[in-house]
Amino acid sequence: MARKLNNGVAVLGLGRFGRSLALELVSDDIEVLGVDSDARTVQSLAGRLTHVVQADTTDEEAMRQLGIGELDIVVVGVGNDLESSILTASVALNLGARNVWAKAISSAHARILTQIGVPHVVRPEHDMGRRVAHLVRGGMVDYIEFDDGYAFAKTTPPPGLLNRSLAGYGVRQQFGVTIVGLKRDGGEFSYATPQTVLRTGDHIIVSGPRRQVEAFSRLT
Repeated sequence: MARKLNNGVAVLGLGRFGRSLALELVSDDIEVLGVDSDARTVQSLAGRLTHVVQADTTDEEAMRQLGIGELDIVVVGVGNDLESSILTASVALNLGARNVWAKAISSAHARILTQIGVPHVVRPEHDMGRRVAHLVRGGMVDYIEFDDGYAFAKTTPPPGLLNRSLAGYGVRQQFGVTIVGLKRDGGEFSYATPQTVLRTGDHIIVSGPRRQVEAFSRLT
């Protein structure tokens, strides 16, 4: 049995979603306890996660021994087996975990997880589909939308904004968006100011209501 982590993240279920999430967290120097019932999956991640354990994530006593309820964040990566997903989330909540995230594969699955008290339910395939749809429709390189219809997009400046300062253009008044940052070719992102002059090859970060952000991105 692995030693308990004082903080960090537990990822319960190490399929494609859980595995990818766990490895990304470790790459950001976050301690991760990975748990999965499949011995081959656990073996493949040995030495790559802070701790990885073979155990039944629906077994409350096993999860208690691992200190699941004491960790900062618990992610339920079990998705395709609805019963295991719901039971695993229930176990984490019963053990006192407050910051629980769970993967759902359908709206009904998401609704049940919400009803049992999971505060954060994500639908990776659904959310990615929506995100890609926005990228396909507009001239955006990347796109993030929040629940209230507010969005951020990475795009290129429209020709009318090139070679003049933002102060003299009135982007917010004309398009209903704000240019919050830019990245020169080969450089790093920096905050945009009224004195910023956009050049060909720049990438900009635009924020505002979803429809205005999409319309602005299509000007490029």
